[in-house]
Amino acid sequence: MIIKKEHLMSDKLYFPVRQVETLYGEEIAKLPYVGRMFLENSIVSCGLRGGCSDDELLNILRWNTGKEIEFNPDRLIMQDYTGVPVLADLAALRDVAKSNGKDPGEINPFKRIDLVVDHSVQVDYYKTDDALRLNMEREIERNVERFRLIRWAQKSLKNLNVIPPGYGIIHEINFEFLSPIVSQRIINGENIVYMDSVLGTDSHTPMINGIGILGWGIGGVEAELLMFNEPYHMKIPQVIGIRLTGELKPGVMAMDISLYLAEKLRKLNLIDKFIEFFGEGITYLSAYDRTTISNMAPEYGVAVAYFPIDRNTLEFYEMTGRNIDLIRKYIENQNIIYLHSQSDNIRYDSIMEIDLGDIEPSIAGPRYPHERLQLKELEKLRILPERLKRGKYISDGNIVLGAITSCTNTANPTEIIAAGILAKKAVEKGFTVPWFVKTSLAPGSRIVAKYLESSGLLKYLKTLGFNIVAFGCTTCIGNTGPLPSEIENDIRNNNLEVYGIISGNRNFEGRIHPLLKGVYLASPPLVVAFSLAGRINIDLNREPIGLDPYGNPVYLKDIWPKSDEINGILSDISKNMSKYYQEVKDSMSKGDATWNEIPLSVWKTFDWSLVKQYIKRPPWFDESGILSSFDVEHLIYRVLGLFGDDITTDHISPAGPIPPNSPVSNYMQQEGFSLIGNLGSYRANHEIYVRSAFLHPKLRNYLVDEEGGITLHIPSNKKMYFYDAAIKYKTEGTPLIIVAGKRFGIGSSRDTAAKIIKLLGVRAILAQSFERIFRENLVLMGILPVLIPSWREMGITGKERFGFKYIDFENKTVSIEIDTDSGKVMLEGKLDLHTEAEVRLLKEGGAYNIIKKLVFGH
Repeated sequence: MIIKKEHLMSDKLYFPVRQVETLYGEEIAKLPYVGRMFLENSIVSCGLRGGCSDDELLNILRWNTGKEIEFNPDRLIMQDYTGVPVLADLAALRDVAKSNGKDPGEINPFKRIDLVVDHSVQVDYYKTDDALRLNMEREIERNVERFRLIRWAQKSLKNLNVIPPGYGIIHEINFEFLSPIVSQRIINGENIVYMDSVLGTDSHTPMINGIGILGWGIGGVEAELLMFNEPYHMKIPQVIGIRLTGELKPGVMAMDISLYLAEKLRKLNLIDKFIEFFGEGITYLSAYDRTTISNMAPEYGVAVAYFPIDRNTLEFYEMTGRNIDLIRKYIENQNIIYLHSQSDNIRYDSIMEIDLGDIEPSIAGPRYPHERLQLKELEKLRILPERLKRGKYISDGNIVLGAITSCTNTANPTEIIAAGILAKKAVEKGFTVPWFVKTSLAPGSRIVAKYLESSGLLKYLKTLGFNIVAFGCTTCIGNTGPLPSEIENDIRNNNLEVYGIISGNRNFEGRIHPLLKGVYLASPPLVVAFSLAGRINIDLNREPIGLDPYGNPVYLKDIWPKSDEINGILSDISKNMSKYYQEVKDSMSKGDATWNEIPLSVWKTFDWSLVKQYIKRPPWFDESGILSSFDVEHLIYRVLGLFGDDITTDHISPAGPIPPNSPVSNYMQQEGFSLIGNLGSYRANHEIYVRSAFLHPKLRNYLVDEEGGITLHIPSNKKMYFYDAAIKYKTEGTPLIIVAGKRFGIGSSRDTAAKIIKLLGVRAILAQSFERIFRENLVLMGILPVLIPSWREMGITGKERFGFKYIDFENKTVSIEIDTDSGKVMLEGKLDLHTEAEVRLLKEGGAYNIIKKLVFGH
């Protein structure tokens, strides 16, 4: 079929979806709104390449779940932790081009890429007005190597836009500034317009779904394929419609909705599925509320959490300076605007109803976002006096960390204003936060500072110690920085169980701070409230937060902001929001003076001598893939690690402090490196991150049945670090597998976790289930994901010998012989491969081999 362009405005052409509706007789109004986004994306792709097949469009029109399709995002977005390794790969590709006599300057991404530097700032300074400046100075000092590579790429690579440090968090910058909503490209002299879409190398990319843009998280290697015009291969997903009814009770925040959804949806095992919100309830949610909810899609276990475009969304577009006339006309013509009257006719795969009135203020923890506790349930956290351990300064149950952090919540003015009002009332009551609580405020955008300052609320937050420390991820990503030395010593010396309270999206064990027993997620006002109380084991519904200077008890209800108070301030600041957005946008376009002072190298190839510690030239384009030919014969595999459920990418590729007396610290000392920064900042040095393999203090490996990054080398039966065991197996010529339980690889999208596994010599992973992005990353690295029943039920100990008897890629089956001391057992597994493109990836030895073909044509 040939798609014809039509005029939208005098100088703009577009590909109308109604052509397809008329031709095939299928009603677009019956499609989920995400389905309409896929249809529009496919029509644009077909139109630009001059036509497409009937099947390609019909499968989307009829929403034939399970059918393979191609998705072509308009742009890619990266943050620095995942983006720097990608830039290092691009620099290495230019080296390969130069060595082959080609012009390295011709190696450039074909798509627009935005890289936001937001993950590298750490909270070293706090409770002072100088904290922002001092933390940014330390950020530059620590990361100058990484920033040199980014600066080189910024000037040397085409189609790359860099947002320097100090402006905000990737996802908030994305929905506030970077998305055009309706994109425009000049093709063959014609101005073509189409809907924006984005894939990002961070799992919380679905935040953009809150303003009606289709996007989700992928790994960095997948992004490299897309950069060179390889489409994203996928199956049409199931879409679960979530009908929202009712209104929120006073005091309930969007974060409370997110935690409610995390609890409910995680139980349903919705991996790879999309959810789409509809119903009268969505009209009561602002665009900001929706982005808070969409942000936590990974915590729900879904790929996309989509809100269709309606009046609230359009108001946000206009306020943030988008081309509202073009957007309004485009979405109406393409049947993308939300019509509540038609929502009951949409063909969802299933529908779930949620009454917003059922949701209560909540926190979630101590280890996972789906461990929700309503405030009225906090009695469960009470510690009996006879079991309470006391130190010199603090006791079990104390909160020692209170952080308003993360794009999830700092992007939401309602929640930030509520925190400010609560702080104001607390200060007026004479309250202070206990000195042992490390407090911080790290907005995801400079917009937040502007409206907090203009509303007069920032000074009250500062009085309680919530000074602005950075415009970046900070505590949410684990860049918490040290606690006061007296507190850290008290915790260690007395084995205290103390906690953190943060407005982040993840609280996995050891992620936020290794000395914390647990961390609870909460809305910003609850972060302030718990910080004031100084302990997690408090029933805020019944117990006072504390006493005022006159000895009178003050309860949470006494200082909790009322809806009219929040709305009054929101109304005042909304009058200037457009101005604030324009001011920040202008500032970003001019660039940051400190950033611009970093030495700039404008060469076609990168000078690797400029980097010594944080970055090392990657090996991927110099080595053949491990699985270029998966040899199933005559190989006996050993188990490198035997794990339970919910192993996170944090467990595999830690982002925290450098562990002393470990393979990674020993290597760094041998190389003369300073033991500075955290492991997350070394993701562009494969020699360092492979030595950090599984070095998580809370990781339990059932081969040794203990925590701390230790495994068992078989048959010597010696305990050693994972890296050391892998090297020993390699010298012995023994290939490796990993055996795990459910949801292997949940958490961040970091592809270093899959790269680590490949560098360790692991050929396949046998698990009950995989998390979506991690499974994709394994395939991209040429590692075989195999679904098996529970290893516990099969009686696997990890000491057996495994042999792959055959692999049937066509039928997605694998037969494994398990050789035990008492005999041989056959295991029939299922290859967790979703598309023919993934089969091709494995047969080609992984994505890097395909990238070389895309770039060099052989």
